[in-house]
Amino acid sequence: MLIEKIEILKGQLNALKAKNEEELEALRIKYLSKKGEITALFSEFKSVPAEQKRELGQKLNELKNIATEKINTLRENFKEQNREENKIDITRPSFPDEAGTRHPISLVRKQIIDIFSRLGFTLANGPEVEDDWHVFSALNFAADHPARDMQDTFFIENNNEDVTRNIVLRSHTSSVQVRTMENRKPPIRIICPGRVYRNEAITARAHCFFHQIEGLYIDKNVSFADLKQVLLNFAKELFGPDTKIRLRPSYFPFTEPSAEMDVSCMLCGGEGCGFCKHTGWVEILGCGMVDPAVLEASGIDSSIYSGYAFGLGVERITNLKYMVKDLRMFSENDVRFLDEFQGAH
Repeated sequence: MLIEKIEILKGQLNALKAKNEEELEALRIKYLSKKGEITALFSEFKSVPAEQKRELGQKLNELKNIATEKINTLRENFKEQNREENKIDITRPSFPDEAGTRHPISLVRKQIIDIFSRLGFTLANGPEVEDDWHVFSALNFAADHPARDMQDTFFIENNNEDVTRNIVLRSHTSSVQVRTMENRKPPIRIICPGRVYRNEAITARAHCFFHQIEGLYIDKNVSFADLKQVLLNFAKELFGPDTKIRLRPSYFPFTEPSAEMDVSCMLCGGEGCGFCKHTGWVEILGCGMVDPAVLEASGIDSSIYSGYAFGLGVERITNLKYMVKDLRMFSENDVRFLDEFQGAH
């Protein structure tokens, strides 16, 4: 009978399930298409006695509504599932999560600072925009010294009538040493890392800005032997325990006596190669005993105290450690170059 078929289909529809949209479409065709089972029941309905048409017609319409709602509900469930699967969680870290790397200048700078920190030196910092006094005058530079020329130094304000008011971009971190001596009583043992600026053409071997680390030690009875021992320990820590050093006489306005320090070539071990120009030695820094005039200019009694100072270029040391031939690569932000230092410490 028609009513029994309606009840059987209603039970099937209430239990209707589909694993995917393809199965769901097959069920829709089975029940609701022109040749589907519910359509077939409507065809049988035409032969139902008149007194039963009202009741069976309502049940057939109800059955069709149940089938339509069930199919639509399952279809919406699949759509929602797809939306969840394809939804982008903007709070999730990107994948793959590639590790970054520190810049080679930062790596070497940190290593140098760590070595001198273990030797008892503390950090001191100062401004990059400085006045003539802290960059030149207090460091015993003569008024006509070439470093004061605009060809060498970046001037921000230039007053020819009063040279002490000239404002410049510092050309060395020695200005931090002056500020420290002006504001602190000996003993003083500091290192001054920072960026410095010089008016030079940018080439593979030179740049208009670079990084320095300078050191200063002032106390009673400080000698050149103390300086040599500190620099020897530094070189061995940085380049290896077999490293040797040599000091060659030089000249700097703020130290007397002054010297430049070479280390034995880390490639050939001092035997001589193309890197060290077959000398076995590579220059890395300048140093010397602080000139008494510099101490006095900062209010330190040179009859009681003495001291030494040294300065090195971080790019120079980085070149020696990593064999970077072009200084411009340090500031060009080429990711391919920076990726070479992944895992370096």
